Amino acid sequence: MKNLIKFIALLFVLACFQSCDQKPVTEVKSGETDRTILPLKAPPPPLYTELDVRNATPPPPFDVKAPEEAPNVLLVLIDDLGFAGTSKFGGPVNTPTFDRIASEGVYYNNFHTTSVCSPTRAALKSGRNHHQNNMGSIIETGTAFPGNTGSIPQSVAPVAEMLRLNGYNTAAFGKWHELAAWEANMAGPFTRWPTGPNGGFEKFYGFLGGETNQWAPFIYDGTTPVALPEDPDYHFLDDMTDQAVAWMKFQNAMRPDKPFFVYYAPGATHAPHHVPEAWIEKHKGQFDQGWDRMREEILARQLEIGISPEGTQLTEKPSAIPNWDDLSEDEETLFKHQAEVFAAYIDYTDHHVGRLVEAVEEMGELDNTLIFFVYGDNGTSAEGGRNGMFSEMTYFNGVQEKVEDMLKKMDKWGSPETYPHMAAGWAVMFDTPYKWTKQMGSDYGGTKVGMAIHWPKGIKAKGELRNQFHHVIDVAPTILEAAGLPEPVEVNSVKQVPMAGTSMLYSFNDANAPDQHTQQYFEMFGNRAMYKDGWLARTIHRAPWEMQPRRPLAEDIWELYNVNEDFSLSNDLSQEHPDKLKALQDLFMTEGEKYNVLPIDDRLMERIIAENVGRPDPMEGRTSITLAEGMTGMTENTFLNIKNKSLTITAEVGIPEDGGHGIIIAQGGRFGGWALYMDKGIPCYDYNFLGMQQFTISSDKRLPAGKSTIRFEFDYDGGGVAKGGTGTFYINDEKAGEGRIERTQPRIFSADETADVGIDLATPVVEVIGAEEESRFTGSIPMVSVEIKN
Repeated sequence: MKNLIKFIALLFVLACFQSCDQKPVTEVKSGETDRTILPLKAPPPPLYTELDVRNATPPPPFDVKAPEEAPNVLLVLIDDLGFAGTSKFGGPVNTPTFDRIASEGVYYNNFHTTSVCSPTRAALKSGRNHHQNNMGSIIETGTAFPGNTGSIPQSVAPVAEMLRLNGYNTAAFGKWHELAAWEANMAGPFTRWPTGPNGGFEKFYGFLGGETNQWAPFIYDGTTPVALPEDPDYHFLDDMTDQAVAWMKFQNAMRPDKPFFVYYAPGATHAPHHVPEAWIEKHKGQFDQGWDRMREEILARQLEIGISPEGTQLTEKPSAIPNWDDLSEDEETLFKHQAEVFAAYIDYTDHHVGRLVEAVEEMGELDNTLIFFVYGDNGTSAEGGRNGMFSEMTYFNGVQEKVEDMLKKMDKWGSPETYPHMAAGWAVMFDTPYKWTKQMGSDYGGTKVGMAIHWPKGIKAKGELRNQFHHVIDVAPTILEAAGLPEPVEVNSVKQVPMAGTSMLYSFNDANAPDQHTQQYFEMFGNRAMYKDGWLARTIHRAPWEMQPRRPLAEDIWELYNVNEDFSLSNDLSQEHPDKLKALQDLFMTEGEKYNVLPIDDRLMERIIAENVGRPDPMEGRTSITLAEGMTGMTENTFLNIKNKSLTITAEVGIPEDGGHGIIIAQGGRFGGWALYMDKGIPCYDYNFLGMQQFTISSDKRLPAGKSTIRFEFDYDGGGVAKGGTGTFYINDEKAGEGRIERTQPRIFSADETADVGIDLATPVVEVIGAEEESRFTGSIPMVSVEIKN
């Protein structure tokens, strides 16, 4: 009897599968409906007259399908790597993955970015200019002016959302740096997060800010923070690549009928330059000849392989960059090792990109995967200044590190004990043949990067160079055209601003096709330029290492270049062609009005503080915040700003019999921050000045078991920013010790470390207390408040 029942059940299951196979599906394919309005609307449900469901036929499921043969898309964006960053473009570091993609597809030597992180990323994924995305600069320097708010409007939907609504699966891995600074908190809103409708991705695994500690990142899976694994060899590049490969394979297994769009954007090679020691060893001695001679060698290779055309001149270095032969022996020793670490970082990054490509190949999807390799969101960074930095946070706080101090830490360069950046001379070298670097929107050293495209089903050319002028805003329209999709006029009920970019598809199989992107403005922190039909007018308003502009905007000195004949921008023709210069200057103003570039904001560090520039701030108007145990992961832009002020921290704690140990509240980490904590029953306060100097104030009273109230008052000296002050402990309202903090950080503690109650996430503010689980408070914290006094 049991066997008969099993047999009948099996027949029923088979019948169900057969009926499912035969059931028609309402598929929406390209050309069958209007895809310019997204999402596509499902047909209205039918009305029935049948009483019994057994006598009725259900409607077919509604399923949006991508166009037939629409390719998968893999968009790789490397961070802070300039024109000479790859071996294919004449650079000193071997990059076999980039070289392979270029050799099997096409590569471009006239491809441009905005010159800085957030603006490039928003423009790349939306097809609109960065000011149309309200990304006139990085999110951390957003202001109240249109074009610069740092808040991407719904009217510039990203290509990821367009693809998702057209039948693609979408996923992003690595660096984001496009979320409005004040929205990066657990209270949301989440609409502009990567997995929200303004992000367009169904999966996100990465970090939200401009950089992260690669050894101890603060990362999210979707909107959920991810705990760091207890792995001494952990590195974020390994982790994010594992995640990306796993997602692609899983997606391909579950929905092989759906194409995927993967955005892979490592934090590399942005500072901090963190890389395993074994990779550093591979590059020992590679930079001994110094940046001057290596610039000459790079240009010679570029000329030989045709990356730079015949006749290209090597531009002079900026005057702030010393001649290599004039350096001291200590400077040479330190600077060479900085470059070895950076080279290892490039090598390590290219290796992991290779793992991603290999995974696509193993899936059998390489032929119909459109791969974009944008090996730099801007030129190489010169933010390390003349000498480089043991901790990049010194740059943001206006502190100059000394060579003799950094030499003491040189053997640890690139390890978890450092947060390093390299001397600016190396950035100029990695941007050969150009003069300037990242941040310089008015020089091709800041905007031009190596780029290659691979798509065997769509590109017949193999290993061919393309010279057409293109910009990151051209990538999104290229993806849409390759997928057979129209540009939508409405997305999620919001009318869309038309894309400003031009599809690059015309150039894939025609090296001699006339340029279709014929004019483009550039602007970043007052550096600005206008390109049109082979001519570039530009002005250098300030260098990356200059905290103030060289002159008022109206007094800037403009230059003019014929880039068709002067590849490296070495011959200023402004005196010979004043009418041409004036026409381009006027065109810049026209474009500036059109795209919300005006008014230009050339302020830099003061824009980091929200209250200085009218940027929304969750703490606006507040002088205190009250928290409790378990509240963690509060980014600096969403926490009370305690810098350059007096403050009071009050904590109600429950002390265990052993006296209690661990963090009560902390902000920042190893390279700058502060913490109130218990050290074996003794309340303590530490101020970690940039990882360079530690100030500790301890209570002279040990806390008994039970409830106690700890109050720490910091009386700021005043008289400007970055001053010191006096700290005083009170235990249950009785004075219990005081001490001095001689220096404080004026602008920023960290780019990615957070404020946490009851634990110190990522890296430790106080080394003896540690971080993560080691730092967890052993008692209870019902309440802790922070109050500031202006």
